[in-house]
Amino acid sequence: MYCEFYGFRESPFTITPNPRFLFLSDHHREALAHLLYAVESRVGFVELTGEVGTGKTTVLRTFLNRLDGRGHRTALIFNPCLSSLELLKSVNREFGLSCDSDSRVDLLQVLNEFLLEQKAAGHSVVLVMDEAQNLSPEVLEQIRLISNLETETDKLIQIVLSGQPELLAVLAREELRQLNQRITVRYHLLPMDFDSTRRYIDHRMELAGCHRAAEFSNAALKRIFRFSGGVPRLVNVVCDRALLIGFTHESRIVSGSMAAQAVSEVAGRTPYGIAARVLTRVFGRMPGWFN
Repeated sequence: MYCEFYGFRESPFTITPNPRFLFLSDHHREALAHLLYAVESRVGFVELTGEVGTGKTTVLRTFLNRLDGRGHRTALIFNPCLSSLELLKSVNREFGLSCDSDSRVDLLQVLNEFLLEQKAAGHSVVLVMDEAQNLSPEVLEQIRLISNLETETDKLIQIVLSGQPELLAVLAREELRQLNQRITVRYHLLPMDFDSTRRYIDHRMELAGCHRAAEFSNAALKRIFRFSGGVPRLVNVVCDRALLIGFTHESRIVSGSMAAQAVSEVAGRTPYGIAARVLTRVFGRMPGWFN
């Protein structure tokens, strides 16, 4: 609704992941470096954790895109509601292997043959498990067994477990101590600092085609950072609302008070404020059905 007013080609702050808007803060770059190092060093298991909305999935997709397709074979599993058998089938399916059997032994044999072929061809095989905090102990144990597919000198598959901080508690369980002890590279993704948050906002508006048609005042940026804590998803939500408020005021500069109102509405303290203003501007009055 506000894109035409500001001159955006598209909304700059949608929460749907869009590779075009990729922005890597220092923390994201560190996380990516840990993942790339782990694969290059063939460490076996890697753990990536972070709070909701900090950009773990963005890091993972960037990581997978960085791996040379000729030298790596990769698979991403992001459905945590799997049984151990369904996991094996999903892994084989993602690698383009046979997955029709209901025998774990048969599925592992097919996977092992594939891994040996890739090893002989000089390829690295990488399996990424997203939302791993929701995996059952049974499935995590199956993942450990997959990692047992190795030669006398090398791991045949590198496995990345990514999830929310609850993953740490899951892996600390007594029955999963063998898996936990095998994780040699760990990284906890922190939110952005204030400077990175400011650059993140400018970056997204520039890519959306702003050309300084919209601007967040320093006071607005501080309020947005204070509310979001530097979590990209929250930054997107409150910036989108703040631009909508600026649109209703026909202002190309988002002030501190506009940002404060956006924070209040996003937090649910004034749930209908923005809707009322937008409808008034569009219809010239409040439509009767809104009351």
